[in-house]
Amino acid sequence: METVATAPAETGHALLIERVFDAPPSLVFRLWSDPARVKEWWHPENFETTRFDMDFRVGGSYRFNAVSTTSSHSAHGVYREIVAPERIVMTFEWEGTGPYAGKETLITIDFAPHGDRQTLLSFRQEPFVTRDGRDDHVKGWSQVLDSFAATLAGERS
Repeated sequence: METVATAPAETGHALLIERVFDAPPSLVFRLWSDPARVKEWWHPENFETTRFDMDFRVGGSYRFNAVSTTSSHSAHGVYREIVAPERIVMTFEWEGTGPYAGKETLITIDFAPHGDRQTLLSFRQEPFVTRDGRDDHVKGWSQVLDSFAATLAGERS
């Protein structure tokens, strides 16, 4: 199940993606909190994460670089809230010179029990200055969550 919703945020536009994963919240959360594991899946289709530095604590930071045969993208942020295994809140800012570079957003990821042994992951990013900016991120984050699902499936097999 995947739900993608786009909604107005208080100061701009918000992106919300919800997915159900066939694993308990503790496992889903662990794969979001271990830098070696995050590096395996934090990239859209046709990209590879070549670097993922992570200080997973409130006030700690992260930085990653994802590359394809034609481009490279880097971003960084700071962890604002961590409640294991329920929630991660972090800033997100693209680096470089693209149209979204230097525009900090806030990402909130909630991990809720769903059924007997599943997790409802709710991913929210906001605010985006424009609707188009928000919509441009839907495809990339959906592909990142696809990559996460593939890693999780390997963990469960």
